[in-house]
Amino acid sequence: MLSIFKTIPTHMDYKGQKLAEQIFQGIILISAVIGFVYGLIIEQFGWTVYIVLGGFAVSCVLTLPPWPMYRQNPLSWQPLIPESSGEPSQKPQESLKKKKHK
Repeated sequence: MLSIFKTIPTHMDYKGQKLAEQIFQGIILISAVIGFVYGLIIEQFGWTVYIVLGGFAVSCVLTLPPWPMYRQNPLSWQPLIPESSGEPSQKPQESLKKKKHK
């Protein structure tokens, strides 16, 4: 049963993140304007809040899951460089002598 969850993709590329952010902000902005105008017309602030919350819920459904439209530009990673087994790898900072402050 848990193997089903491992097949669900959980990543989003950078262009997909930008698109999701733009969609999220656009839906929130549009729902806020519609909610404000509608609430102003009927003079009920509660309807403004309901419309904005509805826009928030719709934007969450459209942008939080990693839909395929957000995964169309995958990153090409550099190939792995094998380490030589003869020498232990040290970081450049570790090879420098540490200076003692007096």
